[in-house]
Amino acid sequence: MRVSPDMAQPITVLIVEDHRLMVEGLASLLGEVAELRVVGTAGSVKEAIEAAQALRPQVVLMDFRLPDGDGPEATERIRHDHPEVAVLFLSADVSDDAMMRAIDAGACGYISKAASAEELTNAIRRAGEGEFLLPAATMSRLLARQREARKTEAAKERLSEDLTAREREVLNMMASGLDNYAIADKLGIGYGTVRSHVRGVLEKLGARSRLQAVAVARETGLIEG
Repeated sequence: MRVSPDMAQPITVLIVEDHRLMVEGLASLLGEVAELRVVGTAGSVKEAIEAAQALRPQVVLMDFRLPDGDGPEATERIRHDHPEVAVLFLSADVSDDAMMRAIDAGACGYISKAASAEELTNAIRRAGEGEFLLPAATMSRLLARQREARKTEAAKERLSEDLTAREREVLNMMASGLDNYAIADKLGIGYGTVRSHVRGVLEKLGARSRLQAVAVARETGLIEG
């Protein structure tokens, strides 16, 4: 027997949001859509995990920032325990970093809180039907950033392994603006020894100057600031 759209069961939704006014607004909005049914709300990571276990919603509408953690943390746990549940993020933070964390945790999509009511309800319907909601261009950009981050991390590990402990000390002091005499005095070693360490740092970082060495170290995360 084929079930008509009018007879189909509504998609069950759990709202995870810690601002009560936002929760009430979302519940009211979704309550007016026949194909959707809000089965519960949660205001923290702990409550979200417990509610997902108790209510078994088809879609979890997840905020990014929560009082006791964040949405990706809750998503990872929910998806681990209930892989059939779709998690759709609704957040004011639409940065690439936030979206990448959400997708890595197992979310099926990411919607801005600036989206229209129609965009939101359509996204929930599609999530409930098993669709992945990030546009191809956005996903391509995020994957490119992830690849670049992995390259940077690999470069950091390689450079960190190449530099000796003393060279790392010298590099950090170079970044602080100390000259060779000041570094020698601070480390209690000879000026010539410091010059030798500086040359080693420049060679291993592929830099032609102290300034360039510090810039490379900052770009690769060897030093902060």
